[in-house]
Amino acid sequence: MKRTIYIMMAALSGMVCMPEADAQEAKDIIPGVSINNFSMEREGKFLNVAMDIDLKDLDVSSNCVVLLTPRLVNGIDSLDLPSVGIYGRRRYYYYVRNGIGGISGDDEKVYRASEKPDDIAYSNLTEYSDWMDGATLKFHRGDFGCCHNMLAEYDSILGRHHEAFFPALMFVQPKADIEKTRSLSGFAYIDFPVNQTVIYPDYHNNTVELSKIDDTIDSVRADKDITITSVWLKGYASPESPYKHNAELAIGRTAALKEHIGQLFHFADGIIDIDYEPENWEGLREYVATSNIDHREEILAMIDSDMEPDAKEWKIKRTYPKEYRFLLQYCYPYLRRTDYRIEYKIRIFYDVDEIRRVMAEQPQKLSQNEFYLVAKEYEPGTQEFTDVFETAVRMFPDDAVANLNAANAAIRRDDFAAARRYLAKAGDSAETMYARGALAVREKDYTMAIKCLEQAEKMGLQQATATLKELNGRRKR
Repeated sequence: MKRTIYIMMAALSGMVCMPEADAQEAKDIIPGVSINNFSMEREGKFLNVAMDIDLKDLDVSSNCVVLLTPRLVNGIDSLDLPSVGIYGRRRYYYYVRNGIGGISGDDEKVYRASEKPDDIAYSNLTEYSDWMDGATLKFHRGDFGCCHNMLAEYDSILGRHHEAFFPALMFVQPKADIEKTRSLSGFAYIDFPVNQTVIYPDYHNNTVELSKIDDTIDSVRADKDITITSVWLKGYASPESPYKHNAELAIGRTAALKEHIGQLFHFADGIIDIDYEPENWEGLREYVATSNIDHREEILAMIDSDMEPDAKEWKIKRTYPKEYRFLLQYCYPYLRRTDYRIEYKIRIFYDVDEIRRVMAEQPQKLSQNEFYLVAKEYEPGTQEFTDVFETAVRMFPDDAVANLNAANAAIRRDDFAAARRYLAKAGDSAETMYARGALAVREKDYTMAIKCLEQAEKMGLQQATATLKELNGRRKR
């Protein structure tokens, strides 16, 4: 089967590598300023920089300003994060009188030197850009006098941001269905008077048993998205009485049920199909095998023998009369049953908004491809994106592609236990081997990651080659 694959270049929370400063405390990084509890972490679309700035030892003269600025730098790219300005008395009133918010702009946090706190809890979310992977965070102090004149500058490095390696994930688009077919099945115990083939709806428990079939048909017949294509009925008789007579009863009683359903629902010709089993030996064997009846093994041997049905039934009756009477009373009535299966087709959905509605109300109507189409409307990693693939795998629990895509969604959110569970049912395709490699990368099991990625590469998956190259390059850093 030809499959469409899209590759999701995933972005995840990054790791912080800080060779120049301890992650929890970096005292006296520049004159008069200490940093505590520094962190720099990726949070979705943003990079969060947080720290406690200790200003207890910072002195600012009346005519000066000290501007403290965290600055991201990577080669020619740089970004100044919002500054903290500590203003001496004269400089502060000068800026107030002239309507100037701060030296660095409106985002600056301004304090009068005489009122500065001992500690400032600094936190800033910055929209993430690719150049920030590997960027250094510097902490800059600029001392200004009159007319924005720079009097002194100091720089120190707080840390470096490295993105955690997140391999590209490969979601497989399932083959679009030309026709969506489903079925509902069950069984009912329609009771008939001895040797009769006429249905009496009020006879014994027939009202309840007939409603099983009627309600199943009704559950799909009234749905505008569904067309019933077949109603299949198979009637069974129990083994007592001659085989020929039981065959006649099975045929006649199944035909009676067909007529009952036809009159009730007015199906077109050819929709209702019937079959029959003159004697339900399979059901008898299942009952005996799971019972504690005396001479169970001997009776099972007779059931499994090559004797003709009438001879077989007579031998059990004659050899084990007590057990036969027990079976006749407690088992045989349940051998006389009708199996039914309602087959239907569901219309194809093309509109994404309609697919969303159906997924929320009746997800069993959707094909895997329809789930896939709506998933593409969401950003990978969001709860909505994850919910689509998890709903799809609930509807198709044993399908390899459904499990593969659900596994990728789980890897995307670092739910490793769920990913392993889905991958166990995802088969052994190149895409599945790649997903196992991606999971191993996220779990930092690089030996297993390389093994799986190399296997996917041997199976012809080009993305595995690219991911192996990137993985090996990062491990050499």
